Amino acid sequence: MEFAARGRTEVYGWVQRVLVRYEYAKLGKVDKGVVRRYVEKMTGLSRAQVTRLISAYTATGRVRVTDYKRHRFAARYTKADVDLLAYVDKAHGNLSGPATRRILEREYEVHGIAAYERLARISSAQIYRLRGTAAYRKRNATYEPTRPTVVAIGERRRPEPDGRPGFLRIDTVHQGDFEGMKGVYHINAVDEVTQWQVMAATPKISELWLIPVLEAIIEQFPFRIRGFHSDNGSEFINRDVSRLLGKLLIEQTKSRSRHSNDNGLVEAKNGAVIRKHLGYGYIDAQHAEQITGFYTEHLNPYVNFHRPCAVPELRHLDKGKIKRVYRRWATPYELLREVAKLKDYLRPGITAAQLKTQAAVQSDTEAALAMQQAKRELFRRIGRKIA
Repeated sequence: MEFAARGRTEVYGWVQRVLVRYEYAKLGKVDKGVVRRYVEKMTGLSRAQVTRLISAYTATGRVRVTDYKRHRFAARYTKADVDLLAYVDKAHGNLSGPATRRILEREYEVHGIAAYERLARISSAQIYRLRGTAAYRKRNATYEPTRPTVVAIGERRRPEPDGRPGFLRIDTVHQGDFEGMKGVYHINAVDEVTQWQVMAATPKISELWLIPVLEAIIEQFPFRIRGFHSDNGSEFINRDVSRLLGKLLIEQTKSRSRHSNDNGLVEAKNGAVIRKHLGYGYIDAQHAEQITGFYTEHLNPYVNFHRPCAVPELRHLDKGKIKRVYRRWATPYELLREVAKLKDYLRPGITAAQLKTQAAVQSDTEAALAMQQAKRELFRRIGRKIA
């Protein structure tokens, strides 16, 4: 059977009455032990606690509850000082601790305002401590919305080629995952004016793998590159790509928010060319070099010299609307040939006569058949079936 009291005051009073009733100080050793065990049983206190209460009774004749007084340091700064500090911080825009301390000193010593007498001797550490109190935050609370991270790489706008070739739209196409392994990545670059298209493949899109691929892609265009436009993916918006483009004097731009059509040209080519010929299924990243070889030797020349694409005709409607009408189809080479003063845009060592000779090596159908044969050979090597 266990006993327990309802409160410490009641317990202490009962213990004192028991000790007085049985005249504890006059009892012998055996009787004192009996009384001690009786008190322990009835109160539920530990033996050490009962010994402490009996010792207090023997010394003073009473068993009383001792009021607990927590030690507190003297308050040096009052609520008025905290309010005054918040008032100063709000006025000066929350300066650093040392700067604020100097302002408080000047308010008292130079301007003679008596309210700053205590704050004039405050330390910087005390200023930061008072700023963390609830009273201070209630008087000087500032709320700022979350600011988006600003990446100072590339200008957020659409390029303006003004009929000049060399302004690329670039995008990445991923060839699926399989059991936690990433497939190959295709890099697709399309010129906005001529729709000249160069594709390559890479096992990864980290800077170590992507920079050599971008350099090879830029080298395959017959004209000088002046602009490089991509979405906001980190594979293109990084300092390594920015350094490469800066070295080549190429302007870098990136898509704007809420303008889904900023990179629409290359995204259309992703589906019409890459997905059409390589499909959507998984292709292991180790085949990136073989796919790049197929692109360079067969698919890129076929697309640029022998595959017609739709040429947009812009019609300006009422209220500033622009409608694109597709009434003409031409190959990228034909569109490049129509550029005024073409020789001013071609890369050093490349002439219009060389491009004309390359375009006449095969007919359109012959080039298509050769490309299809190379694609079947590629799929055979990488173990992929043609759909």
